[in-house]
Amino acid sequence: MDFVLEMTGNVKYKLAIDPGVFIFDERKFDLTTYFDRDEDLESEEEKYLKAVSSHWDRELIEGSAPPEKKSKPNKSLKETISTGTFAIALSHFIKNAVPDANASVLEVQSEDGDVELSLEDGMKAILGFSLNGKPLREDGPVHFYYGDGRNKDNPIKNIRKFIIK
Repeated sequence: MDFVLEMTGNVKYKLAIDPGVFIFDERKFDLTTYFDRDEDLESEEEKYLKAVSSHWDRELIEGSAPPEKKSKPNKSLKETISTGTFAIALSHFIKNAVPDANASVLEVQSEDGDVELSLEDGMKAILGFSLNGKPLREDGPVHFYYGDGRNKDNPIKNIRKFIIK
């Protein structure tokens, strides 16, 4: 089984995507809680600006405070990684491939059949790459989940390639 995926098609850069290194990526997140979160449509930049603004306002009103002591996490990083179920957003890879301006479709090629969806839906999609600390060897290397969670119980599996059209 080949564990490296391709992203090709109507893009400026063709990508080889290796899910084996996702575990080291800081952009990964816990898949078990991802679909349980409240829908938060704020961009990262908006969140950052709001946090900085509130901090600035608080310091103007109250004055600066000494840094708070950080509590130790319940699990070590090694334990979290070795037992966690993780995913990463597909949008990172689509942005790096730089789709042409007229590209509008993402085709997900799988051993179980191909699926076409809008590029916009592809930008919201996520790729599961780890289950209970183990790579998805049997039906992987990744599982494809729609961003809205409509297939969270039955993801697209056995993916081999992404084609942007």
